[in-house]
Amino acid sequence: MRFTSALCAVSALLLNANATPIDLDKRQTAPAPVPPYVAQGVAIYTCTKPNTIALTFDDGITGLADQVVTALNNAGMKGTFFVNGENWGILRDHKATLQNMINSGHQVGSHTWSHPYLTKLSEAEVRDQMTRLENEFLSLVGRYPTYMRPPYFDINNVVLDVMKSLKYRVIITDLDTKDYEKNLPASLANFRTGLDQKKSIVLAHDVHDTTVNTLVPQMIAELKSRNMKSVTVGECLGEHPNNWYRYKPR
Repeated sequence: MRFTSALCAVSALLLNANATPIDLDKRQTAPAPVPPYVAQGVAIYTCTKPNTIALTFDDGITGLADQVVTALNNAGMKGTFFVNGENWGILRDHKATLQNMINSGHQVGSHTWSHPYLTKLSEAEVRDQMTRLENEFLSLVGRYPTYMRPPYFDINNVVLDVMKSLKYRVIITDLDTKDYEKNLPASLANFRTGLDQKKSIVLAHDVHDTTVNTLVPQMIAELKSRNMKSVTVGECLGEHPNNWYRYKPR
């Protein structure tokens, strides 16, 4: 019975040869890595490529993320989104948004599964926070990030050693808008001052409506007024897009 069913299925596929091909395993299309490579298991605070700036957004994905993607697309800019499996939103519920981020040329990074203080976890628990999200990424979009940001920037040697063993680039920030305080004039002032000081990796959160509806447009306008534009963290560190994701499970 099983053999007959399988034969029928194959026949149906052959008869439907003119249909759009089905990608049975997206992981088979993994692009070849391209050197140079960004250091792994080392806290990175700033861009290394001259005259670049990277807008980054933490804690999603929620229903607000599409607005940020659209605003960046319309401005001809790129962003980096460090997302959780379960936090303000459930990643699985936003598969289309996740795919749209990637398809639009934005970068998606890991922010752990559930946004814990990593230094309060055992080594095995830290590893589980990362690999659990990897598996979710693989099931949703056939790849998982090689870049991560630790929640609360909570790191120590144990955490960094785990990230090195998992081959993650660890991204911090040198320009915190503090948008979580929901003081828009202060956040914009922080952003402008940071730009004046040549800071380059900007932290904001795309889970706050005040950030999405007001601060993001203001930051884009400020960059345009300075003839600047945001790029991904990977680009501002000089790393080829082929290296931003992995396509095979561990």
